[in-house]
Amino acid sequence: MSKKSSLFVDLGLLRRNRDFCSVFIARTISLLGLGMLSVAVPMQIYALTGDSFHVGLAMALEGGGMFVGLLLGGVLADRHDRKKLILFARTVCGVGFLGLAVNAWLPAPSLWAVYVLSVWDGFFGALGVTALMACMPLIVGRENLMQARAISMVTVRLATVISPAIGGIIIAAADVGWNYLIAAIGTGLTLLPLLRLPSMLPAPGQAHHPLRALADGFRFLFTNPVVASTAVIGTLITLTTTIRVLFPALAQTAFGGGAFEVGMMYAAVPLGATLGAIVSGWTGQLQRPGLVMMLVSLGAFVCLMLIGLNRHFVPTLLLLVAFGYLVSIASLLQYTLVQGHTPDNYLGRVNSLWTAQDAAGDSLGTLGIGLLGKVLSSLGSIFFCGAAAAGVGLLLLGSFRVLRQAPMHDASLAEQADAA
Repeated sequence: MSKKSSLFVDLGLLRRNRDFCSVFIARTISLLGLGMLSVAVPMQIYALTGDSFHVGLAMALEGGGMFVGLLLGGVLADRHDRKKLILFARTVCGVGFLGLAVNAWLPAPSLWAVYVLSVWDGFFGALGVTALMACMPLIVGRENLMQARAISMVTVRLATVISPAIGGIIIAAADVGWNYLIAAIGTGLTLLPLLRLPSMLPAPGQAHHPLRALADGFRFLFTNPVVASTAVIGTLITLTTTIRVLFPALAQTAFGGGAFEVGMMYAAVPLGATLGAIVSGWTGQLQRPGLVMMLVSLGAFVCLMLIGLNRHFVPTLLLLVAFGYLVSIASLLQYTLVQGHTPDNYLGRVNSLWTAQDAAGDSLGTLGIGLLGKVLSSLGSIFFCGAAAAGVGLLLLGSFRVLRQAPMHDASLAEQADAA
């Protein structure tokens, strides 16, 4: 008998699975702090330089550190205890956030220190992210991956709605250093629920040299049509989300605002993503999730085009909410397809490579959109980004036949896991 379809996400997994509940709590606390950082770093750099290019450069450097950390983290997550990797990475990230706070409270804050610590936090954060993603099929089972992802997105997105707005208010009323300190404290608190997790060793495999092991991961990624095409769509979406680099300039030049307006714009996209997570129950019964993912992505690109044609603050916020909703649904489907079509002994590397393409796309996109902002207005840059992505998206929709017809997960992988 098939499950009854529901419009809303089912939260029952939190009651049934203690380990998933621990991960859920830790991620929620972490995102409250990280959401404040998402406002603090751009605002501090823009205040120091007055240039969106430097904002994009800092984000690109963080993405570069994340890219390297993801590649290394994927190999480590397929060889070592994933719980230990998560705890180590979280601890070191907290040290980096403290460094940002100390730098912010110096009489003359160093721009270079922000750059260096952005690389630091990107690298070590990536180690923990890769190990955590590789753990999820083991913690919840492949059949519950979409439900687990949707549940996580609900509170994670709620946290990222609240924290950027709070971060903007704190910066306007006090000092950016408090945002960094709160993020550091939150990171320390995440260690408490994560300590409850059991040791999670990967499935046994051949002990190749790390570079050869990474090459095997690349081979699987490029030869599996579902995973490969999903990664391509994910990269395109990531490139469009880098419009956030333009928010400080957009608030000032288009709307005559400041820190409050910037915080509201940074909060609008997560608000839409939260709605996407809450109203995501319908995605669990999709027969052709790849096709839906591509169509939803095209809708997100159209939202950006409309933002570029708009000159009023409230409609812009509403369009950003719609953009966040559509990106959230696309992300949920991407995650489930990648996890559902990857064997356990490749999960660390494939998740690292999949997330690395996201980080690389974010780095290139933030740098590119920062440069584009020097040539076009902030509104013109957003319109161009949306129009270009929509054109490429239409070409991919016609080309990726296997992805259009792919099921939610490969049933043979679940059978192998049960046999093991």
